[in-house]
Amino acid sequence: MGIEIQQDHFKTVDYRLFKRRLQQNLAALEMVLARPGFGHGEATIGTELEMFLVDREARPVPIGAEIARAAASPMITPEMGAFDIELSTQPVPLAGRPLSALREQMRATVEAIRERAAALGARVVPVSILPTFQRRDFSPATITNLPRYRALAAGLCRLRRAPFHIRIDGAEPLELTSDDPAMEAANTAFQIHLRATPDAFARLFNAAMMMTAPALAAACNSPTFLGHRLWHETRVAVFKQAGDDRPPAPGADWKMPARIGFGTGWVRDGAAELFMESVALHEPILPVCCDEDVVGCARAGGIPQLHELRLHHGTVWNWNRPVYDPAGDGHLRIELRALPSGPTLDDMLANGSFLLGGILALAPSIGELLPSFPFELAVRNFYHAAHYGLDAELVWPAAPGAAPRCVRARDLLLSLLPRVEEGLVTEGVDGDEARRYLRIFEARVAKGITGATWQLRALSALEMGSASREEALRKMLERYMAEVDSGAPVHAWGTPRAGAT
Repeated sequence: MGIEIQQDHFKTVDYRLFKRRLQQNLAALEMVLARPGFGHGEATIGTELEMFLVDREARPVPIGAEIARAAASPMITPEMGAFDIELSTQPVPLAGRPLSALREQMRATVEAIRERAAALGARVVPVSILPTFQRRDFSPATITNLPRYRALAAGLCRLRRAPFHIRIDGAEPLELTSDDPAMEAANTAFQIHLRATPDAFARLFNAAMMMTAPALAAACNSPTFLGHRLWHETRVAVFKQAGDDRPPAPGADWKMPARIGFGTGWVRDGAAELFMESVALHEPILPVCCDEDVVGCARAGGIPQLHELRLHHGTVWNWNRPVYDPAGDGHLRIELRALPSGPTLDDMLANGSFLLGGILALAPSIGELLPSFPFELAVRNFYHAAHYGLDAELVWPAAPGAAPRCVRARDLLLSLLPRVEEGLVTEGVDGDEARRYLRIFEARVAKGITGATWQLRALSALEMGSASREEALRKMLERYMAEVDSGAPVHAWGTPRAGAT
């Protein structure tokens, strides 16, 4: 998904050739996925974590690429925003103690990033939108100066042919326009990769689409943007609109689906249809071709790289998406992209354990639930969860063949926990391991506290003793970073007293 390129200017002939290559890639992919035994092997999970870099005043500082160069590690990479940094983990077996193994990898890599940031007078913040962002932080200079990111920005502008329009409702609605997609850099996430065999892919992916909303409701961590109180997970609204490449079409009866969205429907057969959809619905942005004979490789029983397809699919940012990985004997993964960055490693892994356990528990019976649960309800749930967090009213299947019912997110989450734990343990996760992280999740839900609610409460208290909203947000972020450093999960954090300084 993060294939590097060395150019950022393209000609019309490049796009024509790339589109032909995409069709060849799709044909090769179908052959590979139909091959008996492809993608089978030990179930694994892996993670990616994006974070912000801030200076001593808790303001964004554009040194992500510099830190990545100094680290010289494939596990530490720059992101689209110059003030962002990303770490990746090696995959670990799902069976056993995967969450603890991932936690240790993440802890060690975060520490390495912190050391390099500190040498430059900066700090690292795991939060899905930086509370101290100001409008002046977003311009073409915000985008990391690498060919891939320059080309992405230019490609989105080429397709959009108009300013990017952001409009978000909430307690303090926000509306603005931008001539570039730099506000995509305002968002960071905690992403999980789950390996899936081709025959199980559709069941697991559909279960992921259903479980994403409940998991997100308990994980929200970005209640403000540019000084406005907005959604509990405002990142969802900002990201979708900041990267919307569709030209404005007032009064049009139909628009192409957004390049950043929840999806268009349940998966019927398998991963190939999702790759076909991304090619059919979205224009190429990075038309960089290679000379691999992908069809010949697939016919000969090899594992084609599918460079063009992987590159294109990496520019379609659905909240859940398939990954084709040609490494080794090749396999498929589901990339779960909806969970936010932060607050702590334990919070993020607790969110991940719930989402993974829910997917594994739901997948065997998902086919019985879908006929009475239209995809539009899953879409509705996702945006309601992002908007209202634990107070969201979600629609949920009561039983196979029964009409869905409306239930508050907090109540639904608590009722699902036994099945979630069973889903993890059935797939080989150590019982104590599963319970450790699910207890963190349960305590947070029972207390009604997420990163978003903590930020809102802290902001309200600090505003009473601050000269401005800007100053209160800075103080709130300083408290947030101190609590993250404590290691305690967010439901155990203290809230500043009203009027505190």
